[in-house]
Amino acid sequence: MIVMSKERDVAARAKAAKSKKKKPAKRNPCTRCTGLCCRYFALPIETPKDWDDFDDIRWYLCHEDVTVFVEEGEWYLNVKNKCRHLSDTTYQCEIYSMRPKICRGYKTEDCDLTGDDYDYEMHFTSDKQMEEYMRIKFSDKVFEKLEPRRPRRKKRS
Repeated sequence: MIVMSKERDVAARAKAAKSKKKKPAKRNPCTRCTGLCCRYFALPIETPKDWDDFDDIRWYLCHEDVTVFVEEGEWYLNVKNKCRHLSDTTYQCEIYSMRPKICRGYKTEDCDLTGDDYDYEMHFTSDKQMEEYMRIKFSDKVFEKLEPRRPRRKKRS
C-alpha cells in the first residue's frame, strides 16, 4: 500500500513538473499582417424599428466605405477608415504602449487574419440593398412619399 502511495505521489509530482514547463510561445499573427483590424471600426447602432429608422440607415449607406451589419441580433455601422497610428511601412501601431483600451482588449484568436469569416445575419453594402430590404419589409408604396411632387398647374383666371 505504501509503495502505491509513493508511486502515485511521484507520478503526480512528475505530471505537475511537466505542466509547469514553459510552453513554446505562440507566434504573433500580427507580424504577418497588414493591420487588417486597424483599417475599420464598427459602432453599435440602435435596432431600427420603423421606416424612418431604416431610411436613416439607407442614408448611412449612401456614403463611401460604409456598411451596416447585424451580428447576434445587434446592428452595427461599419466604417472603413484606417487608424492614423497604423504605420504605412511596418503595419505596426505607432502608439502601441499608449494604445486605446479597445485596442488592448482585441484578441488575436478571432482576428481578421486568423479567424473565420464573419457570420453576419444581414450585411448591407449599399443604399440600394437597404432600399430593396425596405420594399420587402414595408411594401413598394412606402417610397412613393419620396418621389418629387409634380408642380401644380396654375389656374387660369
